[in-house]
Amino acid sequence: MENKIKQTAIIYKTEFLLFLRDFFGFFFTLVFPAVMLILFGSIYGNTPMYPGSSLGSMDISVPAYAVMVIGVTGLMAFPLTLAECKEKKIYKRFDATPAGKRTIILAQIIVNLVMTFIGIGILLVVGKILYHIQILGTAANIFTGILFSIGCMFSMGFFFTAVGRDAKITNLLCYLFYFIMLFLSGATMPDMLFPDNVKAVSAFLPMTYAVDLMQGVFAGDSLLSHGKELLILGSLTVLLSSAAALLYRKKDWT
Repeated sequence: MENKIKQTAIIYKTEFLLFLRDFFGFFFTLVFPAVMLILFGSIYGNTPMYPGSSLGSMDISVPAYAVMVIGVTGLMAFPLTLAECKEKKIYKRFDATPAGKRTIILAQIIVNLVMTFIGIGILLVVGKILYHIQILGTAANIFTGILFSIGCMFSMGFFFTAVGRDAKITNLLCYLFYFIMLFLSGATMPDMLFPDNVKAVSAFLPMTYAVDLMQGVFAGDSLLSHGKELLILGSLTVLLSSAAALLYRKKDWT
């Protein structure tokens, strides 16, 4: 039992180190969103978005950038690691050890979840210190919004690894959908600035609803006022994760 605990601890430590050594995951999860916040904050400050608004530009941008962090880990870091480990038969090797492949998969999920919360935490600290952002929502509502957003983004990434026949196809799907959603969902710029034809496209993107939900709960809205977003994100989480699990049954996990 003691040896298994030590092995598990080593696996978790290794996965954390691998995440930090991966420039893309480390930079776009922990650094890039904060850099964007500082860049746009230096241009616009935290002045109200429009006359009469009680929320400033950074008050709205921080929850949107938090979704960007969730998108990086859920659609890029986690699924691409999963696909690479499958292709290199790493899980097959772990099945030959007492730890088994379930331990390393769980470790990868937890590492990405922890890094997601660290990335969001960095955003909040930078926003509070530099721009005195307002966080009007309750901790419970904000945490619920984060969990629903994480569930949807991670299930999408999991689905892409199930659909892609190899790591290259998975990479293509993840990169394509991530960057489309990043720029058309309101995660990088307020969707109120979008023309009507772009808004029509963004209505089909899951990240759009994650951004709307996060901005709402940060602004103090109740969860009931975002029932549509919760329903869409929750339904997609169940649908995509279930579909991915069914597809994986037909594939060689080793």
